[in-house]
Amino acid sequence: MKAMMKVAVLALAALWAGAALAQSPGAPGHARHMAQLAILLDLTDAQKPQVQTILENEHAQMKALFEQTRAAGGKPDFQAMHAAHQQIAQDTLTKLSTVLSPTQLTKFQTLQQMHHGFGHRGGPGGPTPSAAPAQN
Repeated sequence: MKAMMKVAVLALAALWAGAALAQSPGAPGHARHMAQLAILLDLTDAQKPQVQTILENEHAQMKALFEQTRAAGGKPDFQAMHAAHQQIAQDTLTKLSTVLSPTQLTKFQTLQQMHHGFGHRGGPGGPTPSAAPAQN
């Protein structure tokens, strides 16, 4: 049963990652991404806006970090940027853990790892955000 669940989650993650990579930028792509995420995580109507707000906040923080680094000029401190990125990702997982069930949170983490494994951080096998343990 566990093996079957893993296979299903990995298959869904691969589909989600492929769809995420094929999306065009902008609001329609974001709405499509949220709709797909809602299906993959089996979000309730109450969870959808909460998850969307948390993820939009994460995106805004990441964008601000990038713009702040860019505005500073000179050579960026990649180690500091990486640490800040990991902290933002961890904060997002902490916030999501209050909204999602343990199963949904595990699926989200798997999807994130799959998504980041497809070229966003050095290709398959590259570093992924630290995963917080699912809380019961």
